[in-house]
Amino acid sequence: MKILGRRTVTALGWTLLLPASARADRPLMHDLATLPPGAVPYRVTAEPADYKGRKALRVALTEEVRNGRPGIDFGDTASFVILPIAFRNGTIEVDVLGRLTPQAPPDARGFAGLAYRIAEDRSKFESVYLRPLNGLKTNPPPPRDRRALQYFAYPDWRFARLREDYPDGRYESGADIAGEEWITLKLDIAEDGVQTSVNGIERLVVREPKAAAATGAVGLWVDIGTEAYFANLRVTPRI
Repeated sequence: MKILGRRTVTALGWTLLLPASARADRPLMHDLATLPPGAVPYRVTAEPADYKGRKALRVALTEEVRNGRPGIDFGDTASFVILPIAFRNGTIEVDVLGRLTPQAPPDARGFAGLAYRIAEDRSKFESVYLRPLNGLKTNPPPPRDRRALQYFAYPDWRFARLREDYPDGRYESGADIAGEEWITLKLDIAEDGVQTSVNGIERLVVREPKAAAATGAVGLWVDIGTEAYFANLRVTPRI
C-alpha cells in the first residue's frame, strides 16, 4: 500500500512510512491504542482507554508522585511515558486531551504535552505542554489567557523561572483550546529552537531554547492534577 509515494511497514508494533528514496528520516507512527513496544512509564501510570471517541493511552502521575513535594516530585519535572526513539531534530505530532482529576489542586490546568531529547538518566530534557483550562475557549482572565502553551527545559529552566526572567512571555502563548477536547499538538524542533502549532495553527516559536541540542528519547508528559489521553503519535527525525 502506498501513501503519498511512501510504503508502510510494521515492525515491532511501530508503523514506518518509508520514502521511496529510502532516506534516513523515516516517520515512526503509533496509534497509542496500546502501550508501544519498549515504552517505559516513568513516575506515571499508562493504560489503554477509550475516551471521547478515541482509543488512546491514559497517562497520569503515580499516587506517590501526586503526594510528593512541589517542585521536586511534580511541577515541570520528569514524569512521562518514555518512548524508545532516538531523537534530536525533526517533528513530533500527537493528539492529546487533558482533564482534571478529582484530586487536582486549585491551580491545576490540565497539564499535558510532549517531552523530547530525554537523557538516558532522565536528568535533562525539553518539553512543550498544554494548559487547556487556560485556553481562549474558556475565557480565562489575564494573564491566564496568554498561558495555554508552555516551553521549558529541565532541570534549570522551568516555567516559574522563565516567567521571572522573561516577563515578556516569550516562552508561553495563548491558544484557542479548552479542556475535555482532543487537541493536535505538533512540534518542529531544530538546533536553534522549536516551533509549535496547535490544531494546525502556529502558536509558539521559541528562538532561544534553554538547552543544548542533544539526542534523546521522546516522552508523553503529564503533570499534577491531570489525567491525559494520547493518540496518533507521529515522529519524524530529521537527519
